This record gives sequence, structure tokens and C-alpha cells, in this order.
Amino acid sequence: MTVPYQPSGDRVERAADVDLADPAFWRLPRPERLRAFALLRELDAPVLFTPRPGTARTAGKPFYALVRHGDVRTASRTPGVFASAPGVTTPEPAGWAKALFGNSMVNMDGSEHAALRRIISRRFTPRLLAGVEENVGRLAGLLVDELIAERPQDFVPSAASRLPLEVICDLMGIPRAYRARISEQIDQASEHVGVERRGRARIRIPGRGLASLARMQWVMGRLAAERRRRPGDDLVSALVCADIDGEALSGRQLGAFFSLLLVAGVETTRNAIAHGLFLLDRNPEQRELLRSDFDRYIGGAVDEIVRHSTPIIQFRRTVTEECALGGRTFLPGDKVALIYASANRDETVFTHPDRFDITRSPNPHLGYGGGGPHHCLGAHLARLEMTALFRELIDRRPVMRDLGDPGLVDSNFDNRVGSLPFTFGPTFT
Repeated sequence: MTVPYQPSGDRVERAADVDLADPAFWRLPRPERLRAFALLRELDAPVLFTPRPGTARTAGKPFYALVRHGDVRTASRTPGVFASAPGVTTPEPAGWAKALFGNSMVNMDGSEHAALRRIISRRFTPRLLAGVEENVGRLAGLLVDELIAERPQDFVPSAASRLPLEVICDLMGIPRAYRARISEQIDQASEHVGVERRGRARIRIPGRGLASLARMQWVMGRLAAERRRRPGDDLVSALVCADIDGEALSGRQLGAFFSLLLVAGVETTRNAIAHGLFLLDRNPEQRELLRSDFDRYIGGAVDEIVRHSTPIIQFRRTVTEECALGGRTFLPGDKVALIYASANRDETVFTHPDRFDITRSPNPHLGYGGGGPHHCLGAHLARLEMTALFRELIDRRPVMRDLGDPGLVDSNFDNRVGSLPFTFGPTFT
């Protein structure tokens, strides 16, 4: 019998006591969760977890947890067997929600997914990407200038969230007048994803999140209509104006992509940036190594930050045909969870996996997915943003003092940083 977890900090000692379907597990301190994943990796086959009656709806249906690096990678690269449809999150999106807001690309498979991804990928032209890279560097410099001048106390809203939001809004051509409201809607749409809701919040919070998505898509609908009339040099114009093959996004497709790009692109990068600053602060020898030759080490530092923090903890898949993987035979209809947070600490792949090492090589982390057709479309943009901001912070590191512990949000979906307090020193350079 599985023993319910309590957020007491007690050490996890036995794999038999691990219950990933119990919301209380996700309230454990992160080191204990990582230890639980390590115990599960030692087992002969993936374990089936079944939510108990009365547990939060976020627990979803019974699922097998894939916790080993090889298993997660294989499932990611076998989309015909481990399908993203009907949904990769828990609970799965309702049919009426897809009809109203459009189906997100992350929940698609096969030709439908390939066609949509092709339309989007072809718009990321070399000219567009060159402009993005220059803009990211400029924005990072301005943002750190503001940090020095305004001396805020929380790094997350003042820097970690702002940079990816401004980058994506510039890329999409979103007017500045909309941005503060969009930032608010992003927070409301994502703040309770993967978080246990209790009492009246189970009803109230989902409605608030859907309302936020509706408001964001309303903004995008207005912008798309404007760009069809008067195209500009931005991504929205490229996506809504048909190319020589007649390919363009419909209003509903654009709204779904916009929501994905904002919520996923802003949230994941924001968390990686916040975790990265904390990791560099608590590992001064790694920080000084990066400072000694930034261009040499920043690529490895970004990869190690993503591996170590793993911004997205898990995605779900649905088995479409009988198959064997990791010592278990799966049947059509089975649900599996790809636990990236466990795969990125697999001792058989990463030497000293709990160590933060910016020189780690090779570093085949699965922080952007395990490859295959659903490999993160925004991985390159995230690397650019992290590189630009850390360059500014490393160059002007003396302005920041006394970095506090991050305020982590208990979630079974993402490794979210709610706050990261910091103060400034007396001298600025």
C-alpha cells in the first residue's frame, strides 16, 4: 500500500512508497522528489500510478511513469506509438476548448502537426533570426540598466519574466500598449497549471485561466486582422499572409500558436533564467569560470542550467499500439508520463548528475524534449535570451548582492520559480 506523502521533508527511502499520482508528492522538497525518481530508475520496469478517489483533478487518469533517459528519449522519437493527442497535459484539454480556442500544436500528431510546424518554421527566416539576435542583446542591456537604476527586490518580475516577454512581443509585432495586459493574462493562464487546487478554487481557477486565454486570443485576432490589411516586418504578418504555396495560419490556428508561444516561451525561459542565476550564485567556481571566458563556456552553461533545472517536469503521451519499452509491455490507450526531470538526472548517462558543471560534455539533456517532431521550436530563442542576459549580469555582477533562495511553486508540470529576492551592493560598474 502506498503511503501518502506529506510536505514534511522526511527522506524518501523506498520506491514502493513513491506515488506520483498523489498531489502531496509534488509538495515535497525538490531534493526528495529527485531522490524518489532515482529510486524509480532502479526498478526493472515503469510503474503504473493510479490517482485515488477524491484527489485533485490534476492527477488525471492512471499512467505509467517513464523515468529513465533512454525510455523518455525513445518515446519522444516514436510519435506514431506514443502520441501527443488528445493532450500532453493533465487534465487533457476538453473538446469544446479546442473548438473554441484552437488545438495547440503540442497536442497534435502526424500530418496535422507536420503541416502546422512547417508553416511556422518557414517563417523563421535568416533575416528574421538575425534581427531577433540583435534585438535580444539590446533588450538585455537595457533591462540590466533598469535593474541598476531602479533597484527592484525580486529578480523574477523585474528581469527573468520581462526579457522573454519583450522578445516575443517584439518578434510578433505586438504594440507596447498591449504588453502589460498580456503579461497579466499569461500569469493568470499559467499560475495553476499542474498545481493542486482545493475547495472552490477547483471551479474558479480553471474559469479564470480560460478567460485569460480568451483575452489573449482577442488581442491576437485584432492584430492579425490589422496585419492582413497592412503587413509589417514581423512574425504575425508572415504567419497570416499566404506565401507562394498558399500557406498561412487561420485566426484560430494563430490564436492557439500565440498562446503556446507566450505561455510556454515566456514561462519556461523565465524559469530557466531564474534557476540559472541562482545556480551560478551558489556555485561561485562555475560563475568565475564563466566570467573568465564567457564566449567559450556560455553554451555549456546554458545547457547545464536547462539540464539541472529542467523547466518542464513532464509531458504525457497516449499509446496507440502494443509495444515494449523499458521492461514493460504497453497496450493501446495506456497513458505514459515522460518525466524529463528524472531523465536529466539518470546516472547511467550523466556522471555526478546532481553536480552543476558548465563544462559537462557530452550533455544530452532532454530539457527541450527528447528529439523527434515535438522538439522545442523555441529552443534557439531561449538560448539567445539566456546568453544575452547572463552576459550582461556576469559583466556587471558586482551590482547584485545577497541573492536569496528561490520561492518555488509546487507543481507536477513545471519547475516554476515564483520569486527570487536579491539586493544591490553600494557600487555599480
